[in-house]
Amino acid sequence: MTLDEKLSFVSAQVDPKGLGEAGYIPGVPRLGIPELRLTDGPAGVRVNHHATALPAPVTLASTWDPRLARDYGQVIGRDGRALDQDVQLAPMTNIIRVPQGGRNFETFSEDPLVSSHMVANEITGIQSQGLIATVKHYAENNQEDDRMGVDVNVDAQTMHEIELPAFQAAVQAGVGALMCSYNSVNGKHGCGNDDLLNGILKTQWAFRGWVMSDWGATHATTDLVAGLDQDMFTAGLQPDPYFQGALKQAITDGSIPVAALDDAVARILGQMERFGLLDGAAEHRPARDPKGGAKVAQRVAESGAVLLKNAGGALPLTASDNRIAIIGPSAKTPKVGGGGSSSVTPDAATSPLDAITRRAGARASITYAAGGDTTGVALPLADSPLGSDGTLTLPAGAYKTARSTITVPATGDYIFTVNAPGSYGSVTVDGAKVADTAYGTVSASAHLTAGTHTIDLFATVLQGAPATLRFTWVTPDMVTAARNQAVAVAKKVRTPIVFAYDDLTEGTDRTGLSLPFSQDELISAVADANPNTIVVLNTGSSITMPWLSKVKAVLDTYYPGENGAEATARLLYGDVNPSGKLTQTFPTSASATPVAGDPKAYPGVDHQETYKEGIFVGYRWYDKTGTTPLFPFGYGLSYTSFAYGDLRVRASHGGLTVSFTLKNTGHRDGQEVAQVYVGAGPNVTEPQAVRKLAGYEKVFLHAGQTRTVSVRVDAQQLRYWDTRTGSWRMATGTRGVWVGGSSRDLPLHAATAVSAR
Repeated sequence: MTLDEKLSFVSAQVDPKGLGEAGYIPGVPRLGIPELRLTDGPAGVRVNHHATALPAPVTLASTWDPRLARDYGQVIGRDGRALDQDVQLAPMTNIIRVPQGGRNFETFSEDPLVSSHMVANEITGIQSQGLIATVKHYAENNQEDDRMGVDVNVDAQTMHEIELPAFQAAVQAGVGALMCSYNSVNGKHGCGNDDLLNGILKTQWAFRGWVMSDWGATHATTDLVAGLDQDMFTAGLQPDPYFQGALKQAITDGSIPVAALDDAVARILGQMERFGLLDGAAEHRPARDPKGGAKVAQRVAESGAVLLKNAGGALPLTASDNRIAIIGPSAKTPKVGGGGSSSVTPDAATSPLDAITRRAGARASITYAAGGDTTGVALPLADSPLGSDGTLTLPAGAYKTARSTITVPATGDYIFTVNAPGSYGSVTVDGAKVADTAYGTVSASAHLTAGTHTIDLFATVLQGAPATLRFTWVTPDMVTAARNQAVAVAKKVRTPIVFAYDDLTEGTDRTGLSLPFSQDELISAVADANPNTIVVLNTGSSITMPWLSKVKAVLDTYYPGENGAEATARLLYGDVNPSGKLTQTFPTSASATPVAGDPKAYPGVDHQETYKEGIFVGYRWYDKTGTTPLFPFGYGLSYTSFAYGDLRVRASHGGLTVSFTLKNTGHRDGQEVAQVYVGAGPNVTEPQAVRKLAGYEKVFLHAGQTRTVSVRVDAQQLRYWDTRTGSWRMATGTRGVWVGGSSRDLPLHAATAVSAR
């Protein structure tokens, strides 16, 4: 290859076909090397075409089912190949450290074992179809606020025990590519971090794939020497890419060895060869299977939904629930997924209102009330560049900025909505950014005083086709009117079902843990009017629930994908028994979390952030401090009940085999996620969790059935990271073993001796 040909592999280019993917590498036609297309995202394939919109990855993780993770990956893999893509920019496996995290829905868990199992199996599924998977964002990309500037200061034990295990599991599963992160780690940018990239990833873990930057995360040509193989960015929008002219000059003058470039290109070509792309695989692609993808999407939605409350057996619905009110915007306009790079255009998406109406049958009376409004009306700007409906259409590659004023009629909370398919849009009021989104729709509230305010709009088209953006707002009067209508409807029915949602998205964290857009007030008002209220959550992460004691039942479906409505109806009516369990702790308030109370811990001060909680992330912190959560890690109810008994623990191949009986004591078939936790070792001086998840199994039992379950605890789950030696060591001595249905419901306990062998 010539030097220019080599350089073409390590820097983003513009795709002449404009398929809407995130990245493009032109290949070398002279040598028969094909193009390489890279596409988002974690919940499906995001291009200028319909694809299977799968439930959010956090929903997948809540199934606790590695087999479903493989199926999930297979759908992405087939869709990606069929839509002319070669690399999927997924899965994401950063640990959920911050409850407010804007991308918590795109990842799996606060626990490294659950994350490891999910990421490895999803990668296996994706790559089984010939699509190269990309694990991201390496490492410690645990928040969106200041993600491009924050320097994460984290000790070695915490990094090795909490964040890195899932990335190592991805490498062991054979992932073809890895994306490094925007943030810095211990003083070095994620994409120029020699310790992480060359030291741990490529040397200790023997990673054979290639490392690409997150889009625009490269900081210097020398990042190539530090372990970065490919500089990715939105082609055409970066004036002087680091791995183009600047890198060519550095190699020519000898300041960067050509061997570093050769290694990077060889890594990319090695994976292209491994996946058959150098042998014609790019020319032989499967057809999409939309029906098969929809079936998997629905299975994941059904298996990952978590029943959080069910007082008095309010669910499942029965024939007596024949007068039902369906309330909430997301009941009529389905909440399929989150925003940002995970946004997918589904083949179809039924509304929960329609799905429940069909399932209820002709004898039931179904009434709908919006209860809220996040669409509203066009922003009433002076000298507005927007159409009468709030729209703005731009050609491919174009951008527009506009400054104007807006007159606020009365002091209160105003909801701003930006709809930006295939594009990016933002609204800034009086210098403070209120709402912004890429590739999707986002709504956000701002408290404004009556009078005139300065407003700035920004819009740009990110994909290779024209796009129409829409900018709207909802006034407090509109919100109040919609709430009053919902209350009036709720009073006239037997069972109100309120659908509540949020708009998590890449690029920004939540400012709190409450439901946005006055939905807490809506739920409380409806429940005051009718105590039979049921709540369905279409939310991306943990929320607080000030209305919890007022409602009969709460079903959390997260962002349930294109078949989420069908899944929700089946769950509500008991056609499917809920079996999901939380993979993150739900706190009682934003002040009762591991990162609360100290801005140096989150979101950081002067771009410096310290993981002061150490290894005590998520449930580990709640156990250590004795803090009671709203709902604990591993929690989830069923329409049946289970009993544990006869615990036995024995040493096995360096680890443990934990056996116990599990009985379905109810009258319905169901599945239980049986969880095994292991306590601290008495001979360890490093910090240790009170107990940590060490193994689990999802078990199906018929009503009345009893089964003996054996869960393997791998030896690695008994080790800790010794900071003195910089290596893993067995935590020997007598250690506790607990078994049960959540981290706070562990009826079985035993002690066992762990030796160094």
